[in-house]
Amino acid sequence: MKTAKPFFDTNVLLYLLSEDTQKADRAEAIIALGGVISVQVLNEFASVASRKLKMSYAEIRDTLSIIRSVCETQALTVGIHEQGLAIAEQFGFSLYDSLIVSAALDAGCSVLYSEDMQHGQAIGSLVISNPFLTAHLPS
Repeated sequence: MKTAKPFFDTNVLLYLLSEDTQKADRAEAIIALGGVISVQVLNEFASVASRKLKMSYAEIRDTLSIIRSVCETQALTVGIHEQGLAIAEQFGFSLYDSLIVSAALDAGCSVLYSEDMQHGQAIGSLVISNPFLTAHLPS
């Protein structure tokens, strides 16, 4: 079943913590409208926040708690894993990007917001959109 809710890649969530205020504000605005994330996104966020941003685990938990309060969380399954392998093979994405795409498809999302993947690329019923491109900002 299709959902109007977008799926958020990890990089979009990480912009909430960015010193680039334009991207931080944009990320906050679109995430506040709600959407879907996966457990993988939560894990990747926690890893980068700890390792690169030197956040404490208490700060990470607090931030992720806020994100989870506005976003649905898609569980990872063997089916998502298998589909992710097929996507990696067919489209040449990294395995981790392919798992994000697979989780978004499994959740029925029609849009995947990501800065790292090819803007406008369609994978099945899912379209990748860079929310930071000014010509393509969702309202």
